[in-house]
Amino acid sequence: MIGLVTALGGAGALGCERSDRDPAPAAEAGNGESGVSVARSARGDRPRADTAAPPPVAGDGRRTILFVGTSLTAGLGIGRERAFPALIQRRLDSAGLSYRVVNAGESGETSAGALRRLDWLLRQPLDVFVLETGANDGLRGLGVDSMRANIQAILDRAKRAHPSAKLFVVAMEAPPNLGEAYTSSFRGVYPELAARNGATLVPFLLDGVAGRAELNQDDGMHPNIEGERIVAETVWRALRPTLEARRLD
Repeated sequence: MIGLVTALGGAGALGCERSDRDPAPAAEAGNGESGVSVARSARGDRPRADTAAPPPVAGDGRRTILFVGTSLTAGLGIGRERAFPALIQRRLDSAGLSYRVVNAGESGETSAGALRRLDWLLRQPLDVFVLETGANDGLRGLGVDSMRANIQAILDRAKRAHPSAKLFVVAMEAPPNLGEAYTSSFRGVYPELAARNGATLVPFLLDGVAGRAELNQDDGMHPNIEGERIVAETVWRALRPTLEARRLD
C-alpha cells in the first residue's frame, strides 16, 4: 500500500472527462448487464432527460448494494459491465446471495461531488452502502479536512436515510508527490471515519494493482480487465462476511 504510486502524480483527475456538475447515471449491475439509469440534474432533484425518472426499485425481493464512487467504480475504459461492482454481482449470484448491485460510479468526481448527488441516490431501497471517494481529491491536492467533512456528511446522510444499512468505506491513497504530511493525513481519514461511523473499512482499492503496468490501462491509473478482477477480489473479501451473515436475517 504505497499509495496511488508515482505514476499518478500530476496525472490529473481520475476520469476527468466528466465534471462534478454533471452526475453520471447509476446503473444496476445484474449478471454483467447494464440496468436502470438514475441521475439527477445538478440544478435540483429533477433527473436529466436521458435517465429514468425514479431511482431503480427492487421488485424481486433482493436486497440492494449501492456503490457510490469515482471512475474506478464506474469502470472507465472497460465499461460498467466489466467494472468491479458487476463482478461483485456475479460473485453474489454464484454464492446464492440475494443482492442486487447498483453502480453509481461517476468519473471525475470528488468527495464534494458525491455529496451533492447523494440525496437522489438514497431515495432507492438500500441495505448495503459502499463508498469509494477521495481519489480525485488527492490527485487535485484538495484539502484533507474538506474531504473528511464531505465523507462524514455522506455517511451521516446514508445513516439518516437508511438506519439499518451496513456501511463500507473504501480506502484510497494520495499520490506521493504531494509530500509525506499530506499523504499521511489523507491515508488516515479512511480508518478514522470507518471506526467513527461503525463502517467496515475496505483495504486500498488498488492494492496489488497500482503501479503494475500489466494490470492497468494506458493511462496508468485505471485497471484493465485483469486488474479489475483483483480489485473485485479486494472488495469481495471485505463484503462477503457481512453479506453472508445477513443471509439469515
